[in-house]
Amino acid sequence: MAKKVLMLAGDFVEDYEVMVPYQALLSVGVAVDVVCPGKKKNDIIATAIHDFVGFQTYAESRGHNFVINKTFDEVKLEDYAGLYVCGGRAPEYIRLNQRVITMVQYFFEKNLPIAAICHGIQVLTPAGVLKGRTLTAYPAVGPDIVVAGGVYKEIDADKAITDGNLTTSPAWPGHPAILSEFYKLLGVKIG
Repeated sequence: MAKKVLMLAGDFVEDYEVMVPYQALLSVGVAVDVVCPGKKKNDIIATAIHDFVGFQTYAESRGHNFVINKTFDEVKLEDYAGLYVCGGRAPEYIRLNQRVITMVQYFFEKNLPIAAICHGIQVLTPAGVLKGRTLTAYPAVGPDIVVAGGVYKEIDADKAITDGNLTTSPAWPGHPAILSEFYKLLGVKIG
């Protein structure tokens, strides 16, 4: 039976940060259910493209439509071998959903593989699971990690940090690094 990962996303998830890991995981035989609070299978979420074009922070443009492939209310956590938390603007509001927090806590309590990228770490901070953990995120999320009891490390955007069952990266240039680490945590062997 193929391993299955639960992926948390929502409207204005960063385009690359949902599309790339979703497709990459599928390409190595991992099944992926992408869910969003309040959404059902076949509902659409809007993505956003974040880019640096001369401002002090990223600019946001409308991206693609992404089709949710699992109804949020039908998720059975015991069906999943791991959790992937996407970045973008979605984390700032999906973390307000208590079931999202419960889902995150479940994966930490079971010591299952967890990957979170960029602003996705905002979903982890209110769950009370970062105390003593070393991780990274988009730099603007660094203070949230510290307040949540974690150790924030600023690293290059194309790198990842793994601490136990948790791997994190600051932004989408880190996909090769975070996905490589997540595959190891999942026990996926390539080649």
